[in-house]
Amino acid sequence: MTDRGKPARPRPLRGAEADTMVTGEAVLIDIPPASLPIRAVARVIDTILYLLLVILLLVVVVAQSSDASVASSETLALISIVGSLLVVPVAVETLTRGRSLGKLICRLRVVRDDGGPIVFRHAFVRGLVGVVEFFVAYGIPAVIAAIATTRVKRLGDLAAGTYVVHEDVRLQLSAPPEVPWRLEPWARAADISALPDGVALAVRQFLLRRRTLTPAARARLSTELTAAVRPNVAPPPPPGTPDEDFLAAVLAERRRRDQQRLARDSRLRARVVPVDELTGR
Repeated sequence: MTDRGKPARPRPLRGAEADTMVTGEAVLIDIPPASLPIRAVARVIDTILYLLLVILLLVVVVAQSSDASVASSETLALISIVGSLLVVPVAVETLTRGRSLGKLICRLRVVRDDGGPIVFRHAFVRGLVGVVEFFVAYGIPAVIAAIATTRVKRLGDLAAGTYVVHEDVRLQLSAPPEVPWRLEPWARAADISALPDGVALAVRQFLLRRRTLTPAARARLSTELTAAVRPNVAPPPPPGTPDEDFLAAVLAERRRRDQQRLARDSRLRARVVPVDELTGR
């Protein structure tokens, strides 16, 4: 309890901050990052292509500027290098939402830290830092950063708030908790308001990992989470209900009600909107 008498906020379980996303039902989804070797292969492919583009443009500049001044030739050469190593990579990643030819071949994609698609800002930061990482420092900082971070991030990813994933990754969801049979009548009749996202996620993590906790930590977390959930539930559970059963019942009942609501909404749309308009056929 805090000094003001409010329930203490549940402490997040370890591991919740890395390589995860949270769905609307407080389901923790693991999105593993692409490994360093496959990222290196994609990077080598891209680097070779961009260097070939630099060489091609420089040949064109030399051939077309034989009568131009030295300053003009150097300016065109600099523009060719910057365009090949920065402008083109940024444009490609922006237009393809995180892919390049090397990533396309290796089935990789750059995404934001929250799993969403990148935009120009992310691609520009990655590209700008990438020029220093790969063409000035020969990729050494990128390798060190990738080894030292949990999401295999290079410096450009750290600066842009992105990381690289496999496009065909298979997400595995853990089985949701079930309502203990003794609490089913109470759970069906209880008034359960929406839980804060952080509390709902903490409850689900606890229920999934409780058997791996020490008895003392398990008891402490169940008490803290119950104190955070009880204000959102009325009436209280039957006397003598274990905290873990109470938490499992609340989370499972919320999920059941959400599924029913979605099913009702789907049936309503089917009645109001013709099937041809829904399917586009």
